[in-house]
Amino acid sequence: MTRKTPTLEDVAREAGVSRATVSRVVNGIRNVDSAIQDVVRDAIRRTGYAPNRAARSLVTRRAETMALVVSGAGDDSESEQNAFAARMLADPFFGRVVSGVVGFLRPRSMYPVLMFAETEAARQQVVAYLRQGSADGALVFSTHAEDPLPVLLAAEGLPCALFARPVPPASVTYVDMAHRDGARLAAEHLLARGCRRLATITGPLDLPAAQDRLAGFRDTLARHGHPYVPMAEGGFTTDSGRTAMARLLAEHPDVDGVFAANDLMAQGACEVLREAGRRVPEDVAVIGFDDSGVAAACRPPLTTVRQPMEAMAATMARLLQEQIEGKLPEPTSVIFDAELVIRASA
Repeated sequence: MTRKTPTLEDVAREAGVSRATVSRVVNGIRNVDSAIQDVVRDAIRRTGYAPNRAARSLVTRRAETMALVVSGAGDDSESEQNAFAARMLADPFFGRVVSGVVGFLRPRSMYPVLMFAETEAARQQVVAYLRQGSADGALVFSTHAEDPLPVLLAAEGLPCALFARPVPPASVTYVDMAHRDGARLAAEHLLARGCRRLATITGPLDLPAAQDRLAGFRDTLARHGHPYVPMAEGGFTTDSGRTAMARLLAEHPDVDGVFAANDLMAQGACEVLREAGRRVPEDVAVIGFDDSGVAAACRPPLTTVRQPMEAMAATMARLLQEQIEGKLPEPTSVIFDAELVIRASA
């Protein structure tokens, strides 16, 4: 005997509301009180009701999906494209972005479609995919400076939202955080600890976030009488942090405080300091950036600037949904505040 598939009527009966109310909640129509929406969603979970996506698309004229586009720099070779995809899927930073997007979309019965746009041909495929209505809009995660995709999407008038301020500037919606403020918090904390011979490991300086973190750190120290801050450029990886820290130690052996522009590089810096016989934080205090899983696992646990990745990604998805629904007629930006998380490294 087969179990009957739950219907809208079953959900309405379970929730104690009308079928029309259930239909409005299922189709994402927002003129339903939030408390009633919660009751209906609870009833959907209890009954196991699953909307007919094809029928729903006919009503809403939407695909009920968002393209999550990773825009990178690469060549047309299949091996290079596969390697790029593999690197991104293994990146904990990108994993947190995906988590935030999925966390926003899932309760709304919407889904992300992962696309990679590391070549000009791939970027044109993204545009064609959106033009055809296969996805309602694009959530763009750029991995390199001078990414042409945001400008391309804006020129086509396609709904999109970006994770981080675009370079070159484009009239598109984006979320970002106050990177300079985060670096300022790091500098002030190191100074308050009594550090006087400070240095920094930057991210790739063609990226706005890395530029802003460097500027915020330098500007704050300049205001406190430190006109020169030694720096070494890294690549947001543990190995690049190791290389940069080794260089700083060789050139400035008396360094007593280091700000690394992400947690992976801070972890690499801690490893090199430990191998060189320097105690963290007694001899050299270290601060990272992101508050990723690496921060808690590092030896010692990292003091770091929190970047609320999941919340930023969820906001990016919300802003795109508002564009799709016509509730956000003009591009906008949302900037998240920085917060210092104090642990054992500084």
